[in-house]
Amino acid sequence: MPPHTKPHEVIDPVIEFRDVNFVLGGRHLLNDVTFVIGRGETLVLLGRSGAGKTTALKMINRLLVPNSGEVRVEGRSTLEWNPIALRRRIGYVIQDIGLFPHYTVAQNISLIPRLEGWPAKRVHARVKELLEMVGLHGGKFEHRYPKQLSGGQRQRVGVARALAADPDILLMDEPFGALDPMTRGEIQREFKTIEKRLGKTIVIVTHDVGEALVLGTRIGLMEAGRLAGMYAPREFVHASDPMAAAYMAQLRVYEEARGQK
Repeated sequence: MPPHTKPHEVIDPVIEFRDVNFVLGGRHLLNDVTFVIGRGETLVLLGRSGAGKTTALKMINRLLVPNSGEVRVEGRSTLEWNPIALRRRIGYVIQDIGLFPHYTVAQNISLIPRLEGWPAKRVHARVKELLEMVGLHGGKFEHRYPKQLSGGQRQRVGVARALAADPDILLMDEPFGALDPMTRGEIQREFKTIEKRLGKTIVIVTHDVGEALVLGTRIGLMEAGRLAGMYAPREFVHASDPMAAAYMAQLRVYEEARGQK
């Protein structure tokens, strides 16, 4: 157990990392990473570029597999899952969104439900429900193409697409990082509301400590491929760990500078 990680009782484990190691090109990208995420939790993996956050995220939907150790999803090793079946159970949101440019908003959102064979009426109702949920109201957006949307609107569509087939798990890799600060804050607040409403198990990768404190039920602090600490947000704010303290100092400087403008 990392020195600053406190024991955390998980009643209903959904995702488990057990002594996971991953080496690529001679570089140790993950080193003995161990943690458990319970159903309905939002774990934020916080750290600098190269800390291993995205590598860990990609282990969950088997885009990568460990050199040693084990990643388990819903009680089964990811190696025991059919990769396609596993990924269809997991929503995935990335920073550049990855919308298909020649598909309309409705076609992008409905992709997985259609692949799953949902009836057309159910698909249409789900698209409308999700657009309302992410704040794209009034039926104005279904037939637009990604190029006709703002960055914030495209990010909302990306979240809606990830939720389309009602997955139990949602993975988010720097989901709001490309947005301007005002839009980013707005979408973070909206997502927090969605998070509470849906009760999904969510893993978010970010280097933004403010985002981690707003969205996470726990924060996993990563450095050089290791899990340096696991904290509830209130614990993170007052943590004595030098790296956590540095993040909080950075946040205070930013807030003070913003307050002086």
